[in-house]
Amino acid sequence: MVADVRQIAVREHEAWRLLGTPRAGGILIVSDHASNRVPSDIDLGIDPALLREHIAVDIGVAQVAEIMVRDAGFSAFLGNVSRLVCDFNREEHQPATIPIASDGHAIHGNAIDHAAHEARLARFFRPYHDALAELLDASPPALILSLHSFTPVLASHPEEKRPWECGVLYNADDRGARLAIPLLEATGLVVGDQQPYSGKLLNATMNRHAEAHRRPYFGIEVRQDMIADTQGQARWATILADVAKRVALALD
Repeated sequence: MVADVRQIAVREHEAWRLLGTPRAGGILIVSDHASNRVPSDIDLGIDPALLREHIAVDIGVAQVAEIMVRDAGFSAFLGNVSRLVCDFNREEHQPATIPIASDGHAIHGNAIDHAAHEARLARFFRPYHDALAELLDASPPALILSLHSFTPVLASHPEEKRPWECGVLYNADDRGARLAIPLLEATGLVVGDQQPYSGKLLNATMNRHAEAHRRPYFGIEVRQDMIADTQGQARWATILADVAKRVALALD
């Protein structure tokens, strides 16, 4: 991590934020659920406290990405609204793209008509994916790191424990994942292969922007309690930066 945080370039749109300067042959972090922001003209009809929970945001990932882009080899493309406003890691017309429920909580404000649904997609979903596609075409990275976090237990399924400290996800293209898993395990971490869920089932952004174009990538899910504070965020930024560089070098 070599560059001062104050020198990092930031570009921002209502749907996305770009940190750092993308470079051909660099490493691009993509984090669909990096924000819990809800625009002032959208009322989700939920307890505001839920915006601090995993149903609204991947806790810790924005901070990890911000640390990683201090290294000139990295840039980060981050979602800029809560996944409850628009979940970018879904197919455009899936019901969960604008969810009416999440982990047992009703999202009353998302019970909207077709016109409002289309307006939400046009305002957030399409600009996010259009900008990501343009960025990848303009500055093809050596590796895409899809960064998420997961809760140790779902409120709707408390009996299902999630002991992994991180998980590596992929769909048909496992080139990056097969390299990343042993590197992560070598640090002493408990690593899930396609855990806590499978990338073959939930991998929409990477399916669209990586797999469809044969761009190397791997998905990483960090358990949110591991990156909930500054110490954990710094530790994981160092781990992930090292692993991503090694994977990119091996794939070259």
